[in-house]
Amino acid sequence: MNNQNSSYSGKDLKRAIIDKFSLMVVLFTGGLVLTFLFVKFVLSLFTWYADNFVYNVLLSPINKNPILFLAFCWIIGFIIIVLISWKRIIYYFDTIIEASNELASSNEDLIRLPRELKQVEDQMNQIKQSSIQNHRLAKEAEQRKNDLIVYLAHDLKTPLTSVIGYLTLLYDEQEISNELRQKYTSISLDKAIRLEDLINEFFEITRFNLSKLTLELSHVNVIRMFEQLTFEFQPLLNEKKLAFQLISPDKLDIKCDVGKMERVFDNIIRNAVSYSFPDSTITIEIKEEKKGVSIRFENEGYTIPEEKVNRIFEQFYRLDSSRATNTGGAGLGLAIAKEIVELHQGTISILSSDDKIVFNIFLPILS
Repeated sequence: MNNQNSSYSGKDLKRAIIDKFSLMVVLFTGGLVLTFLFVKFVLSLFTWYADNFVYNVLLSPINKNPILFLAFCWIIGFIIIVLISWKRIIYYFDTIIEASNELASSNEDLIRLPRELKQVEDQMNQIKQSSIQNHRLAKEAEQRKNDLIVYLAHDLKTPLTSVIGYLTLLYDEQEISNELRQKYTSISLDKAIRLEDLINEFFEITRFNLSKLTLELSHVNVIRMFEQLTFEFQPLLNEKKLAFQLISPDKLDIKCDVGKMERVFDNIIRNAVSYSFPDSTITIEIKEEKKGVSIRFENEGYTIPEEKVNRIFEQFYRLDSSRATNTGGAGLGLAIAKEIVELHQGTISILSSDDKIVFNIFLPILS
């Protein structure tokens, strides 16, 4: 799209320069002819003698070779117009080159160009603002990632210390009762699992920085996929006394990268479980549309503020901005989900109001 805009602006600038040059030539030619006729008319009103200086210098050449005289004057004028236009073109290029150097600058001042370059000015300002915005977002994402790594590193210490403490206690206290041994072993296992989750988040950050997503498409019954996913989430649902409601046709085939799309659905469902009110229902509605498949996830939870809704698909952004990492992961799930959906030429969006959170996914029919 940008290439097309650049090409259009270049042609438009060239056309403007040619049009202005042509207009100057036409006006000069017309003015020269009118001036010639006017001068000749004025001079014809007087009686001139052969020894008169004005007659010898001006009137005689006009009378003898009017076309040659006009051609001479036109060539002189044309050369002057070319020199003026050339100087103007060089000025345009110098101005554009100077403005292009500002594209890489961090200041947010608008680029100013001559009126004739208004379209180029608008496009360069658009590119500059886009570059500044991308730089700002990348910087914010990098800061969030660095903060998260610091938080994860700090949080690694807590379960690790607990595991070492309980294992040391089990090792040192040989006469400990079976009940306490089982209790300490269970706590150590829970802490070790938590430690594994934190380490996996470190790997998740590394993988996201080093990998580029590619698709391996195949046909899959999306209804069976969701039935399997909802079954796997039953233990988590039971903990919060949640329920699933799946509204869908009996069978619906889509073409997608099965593994990556499962990751998208898993992440959204996991978020719904994490942020749902206890004793509530998570609804998944699947519809076959004319040009694809729409999937709607709805759960009851605290309304997400608009400023967070607008940033929820950014890398390393977490709804829970506190240091606790047990609710939001590395903040990569939804960013990766968005990338996967868009690789399938689909769309993903979120709405939140009246203590409801709704994710909408549309996947087009892929050939």
